[in-house]
Amino acid sequence: MPIAYIDVRTFVHATEDGEKVQMALLNTLPPDAGNVVTLKKSNLTGHHGNPIMLFEARIKDKHAVQRVIMKLSSGLSIMDKGVLGDEISRHLEKGNLYLRLDKQSAYMNELRFSITDPIHFKVHFKKSNADQVIGICRELGLIP
Repeated sequence: MPIAYIDVRTFVHATEDGEKVQMALLNTLPPDAGNVVTLKKSNLTGHHGNPIMLFEARIKDKHAVQRVIMKLSSGLSIMDKGVLGDEISRHLEKGNLYLRLDKQSAYMNELRFSITDPIHFKVHFKKSNADQVIGICRELGLIP
């Protein structure tokens, strides 16, 4: 597996249901990920004193990493993969691929890209060369 680890995180704002947001995040992962992935919950305070929760996890187990990538690859639409392929240079930095998935769609068990209040994925590749990472993304089915 050419990926060292995957970081996943999302914020729960005061107006959101924490359990639903947690479910949305878990829906972006394979069903058996709960056996390997431990979500860390942190309580934060927003700019205006509002409570914010942060759910985050680092997935390092190579089999879990592979299953997460397979879930992303099979769950994203051809259109989302095309957009990612066209804009991939904006999503790459120092061997990391940054993806943002829509919380609402994830709650409904669908994977879609979004820029507004998303679930953040940081896929850390063992190689940092952009051309190599793009090639790996193609091989893994993340881009056409």
